[in-house]
Amino acid sequence: MEADAQGRRWTLVAVCTTTFMLLLDITIVNVALPSIQRRLHAGLTGLEWVVDAYALTLAALILTAGALSDRFGRRLLFMGGVVVFTSASLVCGFAWNIVSLDVARAVQGIGGAALFATALALIGHEYRGPERGGAIAIWGATIGAAVASGPLVGGILTDTLGWRWVFFVNVPVGAFALFVALTRMNESRDEAAVRADLWGLLTLSASLFLIVFGLLRGNSSGWSSALILSSLIGGAALLVVFVFVELMQERPMLDVTLFRQPVFLGVSIATFCIGAGMFALFPYLSIYLQDVLGYGPLGAGVRFLPLTVFVFAVPIVMRRFAPAASFRLLLSVGLALVAGALLLMHGLDTSSHWTALLPGLIIAGIGIGLANPAIAAAALRAVDPARTGMASGVNNAFRLSGVAVGVAALGAVLERRAADSLASTLGPHGRGLAQAVSSTGLRAAGGRPPTAHAAGLAFVSGLNAVLLVSCVVVAFGAVAAAALMRTPKPVAAPAATSSGS
Repeated sequence: MEADAQGRRWTLVAVCTTTFMLLLDITIVNVALPSIQRRLHAGLTGLEWVVDAYALTLAALILTAGALSDRFGRRLLFMGGVVVFTSASLVCGFAWNIVSLDVARAVQGIGGAALFATALALIGHEYRGPERGGAIAIWGATIGAAVASGPLVGGILTDTLGWRWVFFVNVPVGAFALFVALTRMNESRDEAAVRADLWGLLTLSASLFLIVFGLLRGNSSGWSSALILSSLIGGAALLVVFVFVELMQERPMLDVTLFRQPVFLGVSIATFCIGAGMFALFPYLSIYLQDVLGYGPLGAGVRFLPLTVFVFAVPIVMRRFAPAASFRLLLSVGLALVAGALLLMHGLDTSSHWTALLPGLIIAGIGIGLANPAIAAAALRAVDPARTGMASGVNNAFRLSGVAVGVAALGAVLERRAADSLASTLGPHGRGLAQAVSSTGLRAAGGRPPTAHAAGLAFVSGLNAVLLVSCVVVAFGAVAAAALMRTPKPVAAPAATSSGS
């Protein structure tokens, strides 16, 4: 019995460690980009792909990875993901030019999809009853802390050891996780999944790839360009084909009928909204702190700490009470707090100090800390225990898709508002600076005082608009959770078959 308990704890440690690592890699690179650009003599397009290549493969393959884990084994796929992610991180650290770095980042995303897709499934298999709620609370705290602390960790590594250590740091973490998986984890799978849903895998992966590609590249390539329109339309068409393919399958990789359940639909909408409205905001807040207020990478990261502390601490404190609390209450209240925090941060001007963000960061940290564990627990409860790989994949696909959509949409809003502001202060030629101001703040001014002042006004105006849009998105998620998650009922089904490691 004690050995089983130790195995569960080690599984949770390995899952949380790898989750922290792979989510950290979404935000940690942002603060290292200037150093990468100088060292590898990278152009703007190559530099953008350092971020986009990872996000694209991670979001496009996560549902596929979840279905494969149900079929072939969650422990097996987890170990494969660790090997791929860690090896690609090593290549990233040794990258000799920008192309090699971009390709290695794409491979990192493939490994990350396998890790993220199996995380909830491994926890759901090992833990039952109240213990599951506590384990999920710890995992939820890890998610929030990873996203929020990315700028801080990236700043420390870049300032002290150099940009290559942003990637090298993953290697010992991956080696530890692989050792735990080999020696402590139990295997689990869905015994009814006797064959892979090949057409589902192909159509869904291609659809998500095209949609996320269009969203990520829309601002830089132009939303009305042939490339972006064909990507978005083609992705939507393939998504429709995927739904029809799944409806005809006896054992589909994604049971689309789950969305007829109000609980599953509500938690999916809420997950997407917190990703699009809150987590997608971090890059723009980081630009504001560094390129408008003038803090360095480490200084900007330190100022995210009030949010990070509450994101991590609230689920730990609440895990004693979470089993008795309603998922609907925790999720809707958590998202409502985040929406209120975003509204509280609105109203910045060029003379604002960073402390103008402080109350909102604290309240947002509390809200995220309440919402994250509730999202994960509700997603697992809505499906047959044998198909937790699918549930984990769907839940995390909505989370990552929300971030991808949010970054693109919020960036478009910021750029449009910045263009209007620059046109009013610098005349028609000021609109040409809008894209640069949106991504680099005052650096776009090139040291010219009049232009720098206009750039500061433009970015702050755009950020205020983004905060309002984010508030509306997260508030919509809170309303959806409150309205749809009225009758959360566990699915009565036999537990998944398990075999020792």
